[in-house]
Amino acid sequence: MADFDRIRSRAAERKGGDEVLRSLLGPVPDNKAVAAVADDRVLSTMAERVFSAGFVWSVIERKWPDFEEAFLGFEPKRLLFQPDDFWYDLASDKRIVRNPQKIKSVRENAAFVDRVSAEHGGFGKFLANWPADDQIGLMDFLAKRGSRLGGNTGQYLLRWLGWDTFIISRDMAAALRDAGLDIAESPTSKKDLQKIQAQVNSWAAETGLPRAHISRILAMSIGSNHSAEELREYMGE
Repeated sequence: MADFDRIRSRAAERKGGDEVLRSLLGPVPDNKAVAAVADDRVLSTMAERVFSAGFVWSVIERKWPDFEEAFLGFEPKRLLFQPDDFWYDLASDKRIVRNPQKIKSVRENAAFVDRVSAEHGGFGKFLANWPADDQIGLMDFLAKRGSRLGGNTGQYLLRWLGWDTFIISRDMAAALRDAGLDIAESPTSKKDLQKIQAQVNSWAAETGLPRAHISRILAMSIGSNHSAEELREYMGE
């Protein structure tokens, strides 16, 4: 495998120097702090990532206050008390993106969040206590127990909640392959995902960097060289 310092140097050169690169890495995630995230904010973030999948993110962001109103502040227990008519009416509610399958996922994820919260004293506490070196296991849990939370949606959910998350984007996967990791171009198999986890864990131990920062450095070291301004806009900064 290529030395990570070389990968970081290449990313810095592409972005205009070490200082610019550091400015694009974002804050240092704190998994333990996720314990304080309330269940309604967990469900809201789940819904936002689900509705954003395959859609223009900025449109969803602009409409999100209306989503909050339509979905009763995303309070899981309150939503679970709503009758079928409530959910049926949402499919024609102009305040939100009227996608019946994604609306259904909010109802299913309300039950998911409520169930996990009851078992662990809060969904945020459950996430905070999950081992930081087993993101792949957590992704598998979200995909199997939640609704429409597989793939990149689950990864973005964790990052948006503040969990130290690497995102297996096309560029990150390409950078890993370029560094010598034997994975598919679009790695989705359990074997490939475990290889990625092991390599990111190794670099995290070697460099002391958060896994989220390692992920971003990898992605910025290869592929289309987007400007710092474009990346900050994409990251909402």
